[in-house]
Order: sequence, then structure tokens, then C-alpha cells
Amino acid sequence: MRSLSILGLLLISLNSHAAPLSPPAQRGEAFFHQRFAVNDKMPACTACHTDNPLKPGQHAITGKTIQPLAVSANGERFSDPAKVEKWFGRNCKEVVGRACTADEKADFVAYMREVR
Repeated sequence: MRSLSILGLLLISLNSHAAPLSPPAQRGEAFFHQRFAVNDKMPACTACHTDNPLKPGQHAITGKTIQPLAVSANGERFSDPAKVEKWFGRNCKEVVGRACTADEKADFVAYMREVR
């Protein structure tokens, strides 16, 4: 009987952990947390979006609340291609110091779609 309870706990533990991220999502996660230090007030995406993309953020300069980046927490996120390009254009220049590459954008979106 004891082995069943241990097995049950193991299954509960396994089911409570998120699935591992795909390689593109792993690269997107690294990009999200990377410090670029181009802008002192916004050295990384996390300066405004927090370390946890499931939580709301706050713009580092204006103080405006920013809805979560993760699709699982904000179903509208990444649903409008024009908005996605607009925000990548603005944020990449401010944080990264240049336009983000297509691969960087794809990896970033993969992370935001997979993170739970």
C-alpha cells in the first residue's frame, strides 16, 4: 500500500511540472532574460515585463501596466501580426539597440507560446 502512495505522489509531481521547452523556445527564453545594456532604464525585456512572462509588467519609464506576454496568461498576445511587428520594432530598438532578426522574433514568440 505504501508503494502506491509513493507512486501516486510521483505521478502528481510529474504532472505538476511544465513540459520542457522546445529548442526555439529555450533560445527565446534566453533572449528574454538577456541583458543588452543599451539602455540603462531598460537593459533587458524583463525591465518592463518582469522575470515571469505570466505576470503583468510595468513600463520602466512611464509606469504604465503591461499585460502578461505569455499567451497562456493573455490570449490576445501575438494574435495581431501588425501589432507584433510594431512592438518588436519599438522594443528591439530600445532594449537590444537594433532590429531583432526574424529568428530572434520566432524564438521569442515560441517561448511566449510555450511558457506555463
